[in-house]
Amino acid sequence: MKFDCQGQSECDHGQCFEDEQECPTRSICMCDLCYFGQRCHLTTDGYGLSLDVILGYQISPHVSINYQPLIIKISLALTIIFIITGLINGILSLITFMNKTLWQVGCGLYLLTSSITTLFITIMFGLKFFILLLSHMSIISNRSFLSGQCYSFDYILRMFVSIDQWLNACIAIERTTAVIKGVSFDKNKSKKTAKLMMAILFITVAVNYVHDPIHRYIIDEVNQDDSRQNRIWCIMKDSLSLKTYNSFIHTFHFISPFIINLISTIVLIVVKTRQQANLHKKQTYKQTLYKTIKEHKNLLTAPIVLVILGVPRIILTFISNCMKSPSDAWLFLLGYFISFIPPMLIFLIYILPSTVYRNTFHNTVKQYTTNILRWFGLIQ
Repeated sequence: MKFDCQGQSECDHGQCFEDEQECPTRSICMCDLCYFGQRCHLTTDGYGLSLDVILGYQISPHVSINYQPLIIKISLALTIIFIITGLINGILSLITFMNKTLWQVGCGLYLLTSSITTLFITIMFGLKFFILLLSHMSIISNRSFLSGQCYSFDYILRMFVSIDQWLNACIAIERTTAVIKGVSFDKNKSKKTAKLMMAILFITVAVNYVHDPIHRYIIDEVNQDDSRQNRIWCIMKDSLSLKTYNSFIHTFHFISPFIINLISTIVLIVVKTRQQANLHKKQTYKQTLYKTIKEHKNLLTAPIVLVILGVPRIILTFISNCMKSPSDAWLFLLGYFISFIPPMLIFLIYILPSTVYRNTFHNTVKQYTTNILRWFGLIQ
């Protein structure tokens, strides 16, 4: 039988049912499409990927990590791997790009900033996961602390991930411009442009996502059958205008850098192949193309890898629609983790393929090692 819960329904997006029309003892919600949760308060539709929504219901309260579901154990293992990889990558990249000789062009400034954002993203990513895990395991229950991280963590993570994507796009644009202009490329102008672009980028992205903390709030979910299953959720207010805006901003800050990297890759390959073809007219186009990719891997590795990593995210963005229940978590969890891979690859896709960056890294490490040994008195 259907009842309206006597006009006191707690179902945010669904119908309310009671066990009795008079003197009911419990109620339950039947959620609308794309909403789930005890109060139909959770959704990924239009709000991007949030770890709270994806993993919240997978975590068992008052249960040790050894007895948590498989998806939680795998998520924990991946998070630890990501943290270690991200910190190593960020530190090694920062060591390289702290060398002022690389600041003569805008590319060095972009990569220095990207190294710093990588470290910041890695730390916030780890904190976000462990706070979510510990709060839903009922180990952390301080409401003030949970409110503070609710208003800040998702905002900071989304902002810095978007900034990192745009920094990669700026690097691709500058490298393509340098290849096209050749000897007429102006390094001083490049530095000034990079400083201006980074200032505009940080301000624009921060303003674009400022709606996130403004519309977030904490709710208590009370389990009528077992109070030990009660949870505290961090969610965003749900409205059509907010959902449309958030979806547009999230898509724009991902698709635009992806398209820039894709176009830059094509332009770099075409321009360099034509230059090689003019020098080696007896070679076939296939031979010239292979030689171009081999000789200029330092320019092509980063945009190609970023484009490849972007394809699964595009597929998930436009095909997966929304989570209809917690059982759909695997696919969305995959998309969430993939979004954090690019910031953790700076050392692999920018430094290792480049002879200049690689030599700078080796020389800087040698200098740091010498200074440390001299400080301990091991060498004169």
